[in-house]
Amino acid sequence: MKSDRLLSILLLLQTRGRVPARELADRLEVSVRTVYRDIEALSASGVPVYAERGRHGGIELLAGFRTDVTGLTADESRALFILAAQGAHAALGLDAALASALRKVMAALPAPYRPAAEVASRRVLVDATRWKGGPQKAVDLEVLQDAVFADRRLRLRYRHSGEREARTYTVDPYGLVAKAGVWYLVADRRARPRLFRADRVRSARLLDDPVRRRSGVELADVWEVLRRQVEERPAGIDVTVRVRRDRLDMFQRVAASSLTELPDGEGDEEGDEGWVTARLSYPFLPATRQLLAFSDSVEVLSPPEVRAELASAARSVTELYQTAAEGHD
Repeated sequence: MKSDRLLSILLLLQTRGRVPARELADRLEVSVRTVYRDIEALSASGVPVYAERGRHGGIELLAGFRTDVTGLTADESRALFILAAQGAHAALGLDAALASALRKVMAALPAPYRPAAEVASRRVLVDATRWKGGPQKAVDLEVLQDAVFADRRLRLRYRHSGEREARTYTVDPYGLVAKAGVWYLVADRRARPRLFRADRVRSARLLDDPVRRRSGVELADVWEVLRRQVEERPAGIDVTVRVRRDRLDMFQRVAASSLTELPDGEGDEEGDEGWVTARLSYPFLPATRQLLAFSDSVEVLSPPEVRAELASAARSVTELYQTAAEGHD
């Protein structure tokens, strides 16, 4: 709609200052001629907007002119207040700032939309953490955030999964990403993209050197590359199990992150009505020991090496407790 486009132009000019007509046209997906017609419409309605042609020209508002955000639709109003429920701002120390911003937006909303916006924040809750995730380790994002916004290099002491000692890295940050309740620092190391879990950073120090990002590359570009690397890793170990029906609910909750094929709830053939079949995938063999937590309620059907791994682990546990029991005799 033309009214929405006029508001978009007005907000862009307030935020960006002078903007080339071609850029406005590209953002709004219209022709440059349409942009100039919209500028004439804004001017006719009393908005002090003008255009300067030439190599360094563009469209801008008269210095000092501001307008309230009063053109939000009902859905846009709800979206803003649901955004507040996602919680990422809390880890960044922006709780107070967000609350203040929402109060200002609420004051600027058209009166009919205010009740709906208030209700949205109370009726929709976004919890990004997984079930049975356990207590989350406190993460200090202050230094990482400072480096991201100050465009400075970082010196990290970072402990990789499975390693006892931390390593030292000098990195060029692109930004921070929150995925499923976990914060990551996205950065280049020696001009190659790297991903660092914030809760594994042992220490971080800002350097005096300015950040050295690759030209034309943005956070979203680097994140897409890293995300694909993680998701497209070679498949791990595929495991087929049978599960006692009366333990099925607990099994699905505990093993949710490893399940690749959910049990259908129907009994297996050959008279095993008390069992159902499921399939899982694990990144490496020792990880399959998770299945020992279900005792005799879960049996591995294949592959043989997983059966052998669990049998070996069970023998080790038995020997441990037998030795302990004999020591108390």
